[in-house]
Amino acid sequence: MTQKNQSVLVVGAGDAIGSAIVRKFAREGYTVVGVRRNGEKLTPLVEEMAKEGHTVHGWSCDARKEEAIEELFQRIETEIAPLEAVIFNVGANVRMPILETSSRKFYKIWEMACFSGFLTGREAAKYMQPRGRGTILFTGATASTKGSANFAAFAMAKHGLRALAQSMARELGPQNIHVAHLIVDAAVDTPWIRENILPGLNSRKPDDIVEPDSIAESYLYLHNQKRDAWTFELDLRPYCEKW
Repeated sequence: MTQKNQSVLVVGAGDAIGSAIVRKFAREGYTVVGVRRNGEKLTPLVEEMAKEGHTVHGWSCDARKEEAIEELFQRIETEIAPLEAVIFNVGANVRMPILETSSRKFYKIWEMACFSGFLTGREAAKYMQPRGRGTILFTGATASTKGSANFAAFAMAKHGLRALAQSMARELGPQNIHVAHLIVDAAVDTPWIRENILPGLNSRKPDDIVEPDSIAESYLYLHNQKRDAWTFELDLRPYCEKW
């Protein structure tokens, strides 16, 4: 794969979806910067990609902090390569009955899943708009469209993130910047899911939970779409998932 003089940023490069997205874009020849609050946790991923001949950087960044996000984008643009795609993948999926939801907890979940998405999206637009190109992708969840019981704070934050993505898509699309929102409406195959959820199920079907690599393919697909048929929103779920 020929190395491109372009970079991709994954904010929220966790162990499942985020890392899969990093791998997918790195193997396409992009220099990828993955960030999470504890960037040291990305060292195994960086080393894995280096052995394959790909360039990945794993940095620490608290996406809730405006200065940190501004410095992150400036560093990538000046030290790495122009940003071609930015993916916001911060989670904050917390089950919490409404009477146990303090204002502090509510605010923290909003900061993580919504406010940090605004900061990331705004900075991405700041650099992409003058160039007249780029892709900005936001990871949503079931809570993006449905407020389930005991998930009021998370649903509010994800609804807000979806609204942000809609507004940005309408504003930036005519400027050749593709903004899209992906709803991951299913359990994702992670160690936590395998240890805590799957053993309690009475029956299983083949391919009944989503593989992170399968999700990552959709992010690359959206980035590579031709602009005469851009997708704003993708729903991702297994064939057997109720919705």
